[in-house]
Amino acid sequence: MNRALLAALMTSAALPALADEVNIYSHRQPELIQPLLDAFTAETGIAANIAFVDKGMAERLLAEGDRSPADIVLTVDIARLKQIVDAGVVQPVQSEVLAANIPAAFRDTDNQWFGLTTRARIVYASRERVQDGEVTTYEDLADPKWKGRICSRSGTNDYNVALLSAYIAHHGADAAKTWAEGLKANLAKKPEGGDRDQVKSIWAGECDISIGNTYYMGQMVKDPEMKVWADSVRIVFPVFEGAGTHMNISGVAMTKSAPNKDAALKLMEWLSSDEAQRIYAETNNEFPVKPGVPASELVQGWGSFTPDAIPLTDVSGHRAEALKIMEEINFDG
Repeated sequence: MNRALLAALMTSAALPALADEVNIYSHRQPELIQPLLDAFTAETGIAANIAFVDKGMAERLLAEGDRSPADIVLTVDIARLKQIVDAGVVQPVQSEVLAANIPAAFRDTDNQWFGLTTRARIVYASRERVQDGEVTTYEDLADPKWKGRICSRSGTNDYNVALLSAYIAHHGADAAKTWAEGLKANLAKKPEGGDRDQVKSIWAGECDISIGNTYYMGQMVKDPEMKVWADSVRIVFPVFEGAGTHMNISGVAMTKSAPNKDAALKLMEWLSSDEAQRIYAETNNEFPVKPGVPASELVQGWGSFTPDAIPLTDVSGHRAEALKIMEEINFDG
């Protein structure tokens, strides 16, 4: 073997060691993910680069094609995970570690996405104006007794569309439309802002209850300005009649073109580990998916509940129908 060829092979062999990195497109805010990535890099020596992609994740990956630098997609909402799978921009991942750490209910049957955390879609209720036991089900939110007393973010927001999708899965599209119309009729004001803004409105006396994700309470109690909002409400875990509390997930998938496939797999597996699941629980106030890893002390203080057992893939299958209903009834109008 001549010296030039030997030098080329040695250089090529050294590249993976020099290029130990993983590139992430994240729908989640980077500050929520950075503590995890810092811990991953400290443990493995693999650099983790993150780019925040607020909208159009699938479209961006399709446009980039094989040239995409992204190895990993991090996103929230089962419908978003299904969307990137349907777009053909991710690939199946075979991993005994992921299969062992993540229950089957929280991963794709074809191994194209894996859930990392769960969150419940709950009711924030005024401590002063809503009695214990006054609201117990999602169905109850359409009762006229709540007229002028509910605040909500946009009906077309992913989290609300997912909730309506679950309603369709339980009761059918006709009943879901009637429920959404009842919910709209009970709104105290036009939908705007995010889940924390609705809690602020409860604190301000503009409404008495709102729908939100559990982890926003954790964010509010840690913020001096928002803590007074959080202190004005209590968390209620409503259920679908005869079922449980609506759950959604954050998840991960490997892109079809992943240029750093080995490093990407290491990150995916690490995110399902005890350490990463603990960081998720303590930093983001989410529920770990790995059995045996407890929720944070703060989250445990919110009480126990029964998660809805309906498969998330069934929920995501009704997304288009749910979005159509929200648009037909002009929920935000």
